[in-house]
Amino acid sequence: MNSKLPYDIASQESILSYAKKLEKKSLSEFFSKEKVKVKDKGSLGKLIEKLYFCYNPNSNAEADFKEAGLELKVTPLKELKNRTYRSKERLVLNIINYMEITNQDFHTSSFWKKNANLLLIFYLYEKEKELFDYLIEFVDIWSFPAYDLQIIKKDWENIQQKVLQGKAEELSEGDTFYLGACTKGSKGGNLREQPFSNNLAKQRAYSLKQGYVNHIIATISHEPLKYGKLIKSLDSGISIEKVVTQRFKKFYGKSVEEIVGNLQLQLNFKAKNFYANLTKAILGIASDEEIEEFKKADIIVKTVRLKENALPKEDLSFSKFDYIQLSHEEWEESVIFNLLEHKFFFVFFQYKKDKLILQKVKFWNMPYHDVLEVKKVWSKTRGVVQKGAIVASVKVDKNGKKIRYTNFPNKSFNAVAHVRPHARNAADTSPLPVQDILTKTNEYTKHCFWLNNKYVKNQIYLKNNIQ
Repeated sequence: MNSKLPYDIASQESILSYAKKLEKKSLSEFFSKEKVKVKDKGSLGKLIEKLYFCYNPNSNAEADFKEAGLELKVTPLKELKNRTYRSKERLVLNIINYMEITNQDFHTSSFWKKNANLLLIFYLYEKEKELFDYLIEFVDIWSFPAYDLQIIKKDWENIQQKVLQGKAEELSEGDTFYLGACTKGSKGGNLREQPFSNNLAKQRAYSLKQGYVNHIIATISHEPLKYGKLIKSLDSGISIEKVVTQRFKKFYGKSVEEIVGNLQLQLNFKAKNFYANLTKAILGIASDEEIEEFKKADIIVKTVRLKENALPKEDLSFSKFDYIQLSHEEWEESVIFNLLEHKFFFVFFQYKKDKLILQKVKFWNMPYHDVLEVKKVWSKTRGVVQKGAIVASVKVDKNGKKIRYTNFPNKSFNAVAHVRPHARNAADTSPLPVQDILTKTNEYTKHCFWLNNKYVKNQIYLKNNIQ
């Protein structure tokens, strides 16, 4: 053991034992922040590395404690009203080297060499506190369970395959399940070369998705988990997509009532969670359980009802946006961009003679070029809000009702997305960052981004039929 250090650099047990002394404490209980001279106080992780573990932060290819095969990660969490904890964000790991990944296999990859075993330090993020005063809640070592590792290996191979195809610039977190490729770097910068294309690609890093980090937190904090697992093993080469599709296929062409009857379910057809519970039942998951693989992968489930001509009855809405937040955010930190980086699972029902018939299901994430189209919608919307130019004109209809017309991008703006109200009524409003010039109001009816129903039909429902 190195006598200069308070732990054995070659022993995971020794490092963990020393790290555990941080639990339920803050750095201010170990060090006087007034006396500490640290040039870079940019993150709690760097402070813990420098002050507590006595080594200089670095970007080496090896694990932080290379002799013990242990990588240190310090990451924030938030406390919910029910006193449980959730991750504040995805867990960012090491940078993806596009020039090297094509010559690696999973077990010799830079990802695996660095991240096979993680020493995780979770701290409670409280905006008003200084770094030294953040309370460290949990400390533990995480080694990937065999089942999760099979999925993570497939995710890594998926990332590698896109680089091999010369499409590193098209990488998305929605390509994969647990292991993502998240953007990493400043706005417009950090572009990198790739081996099989002349196109520069945005720098990305391996990351564990927020849903998977939540699973880690729940596990190490001994929170009871009500999971239903889709498949026990992926050793045979079967994928999550195939398993899910096969379970739904047997019900293709059947009405909602027939499916409920065949599965002998007792469901309330009028309940808001009816389709969510029906999806679980088809997959063999109890209604009071979470679909483990979906939860860990942050998959967004959408049920779409199609008219007889296969056009969705409605455009597809996302959550309402906050005008003030929207006016300050950059594209790659925006709420809508992060939503579109998710993997989606669509369940399509179609009306036929007043009955809803299950037509198909599909895993999907938005293609790169379509994301750029949504960016145009977001950019125009943000500009309108920033300038206080939401309302273009106000007209009075024949009944004397005032109708407001906005400068937000509508369906004619592009073929992918648009902006329109998503509120109970016109009085259901959110505050504005600047006063609207025409109406002189400081708040406006809640709006959100929508995917055009023709886009959903042509680019999701009809395109690339599932295997």
